[in-house]
Amino acid sequence: MSKIDKSQKKEVRLSGSGGQGLLTAGLILSQAGTMQGLNVTQTQSYGAASRGGSSRSDVIVSSKPIYYPEATKFDSLVALTQEAYDKFYPNLRETGVLIIDTVFVKNYTISSQKMYALPFTQIAMEKLGSSLPTNIIALSFLVKVTGIVSDKYLKEAIKAFKPEYAESNIKAMKLAFKLAYEYNEPVQEKI
Repeated sequence: MSKIDKSQKKEVRLSGSGGQGLLTAGLILSQAGTMQGLNVTQTQSYGAASRGGSSRSDVIVSSKPIYYPEATKFDSLVALTQEAYDKFYPNLRETGVLIIDTVFVKNYTISSQKMYALPFTQIAMEKLGSSLPTNIIALSFLVKVTGIVSDKYLKEAIKAFKPEYAESNIKAMKLAFKLAYEYNEPVQEKI
């Protein structure tokens, strides 16, 4: 799995719909970067309806100062819904990493980007008994395949965010790391 050169600024967009926990995932990624001593910005946007409307969290991670806090050209895009994919895919860099949830993203372009198409929601339901940890699975998968932050700091950020959910979220993280290990090369689709 490729590791991101920490001397470069990396822009990540986590996108889907309200209720999928993407704002939480963005906050955890931001916290992990901060714990690692990196410069981080995190912005978020969500539709009028907190559950079901569009939702996104942007995180910029850099070892150097960040002068503009908004992500504009993504090095990584996580799209958990078709709407998110359709809207944000055009802003993914040619060398970017695309991660989609094939449960909700059915129409997508197979491109030159590093693409991971997995049924994250289905995996969460089958392996963990709930769709709630889909956000942690997708985030942890992203971290493992890109190396944007270290596994150690991701784990610490997950534990610190909501300690009452730490045990179940660490299980989700470990599951995602296993998935990333199994699919350590970009895949077109794994079901």
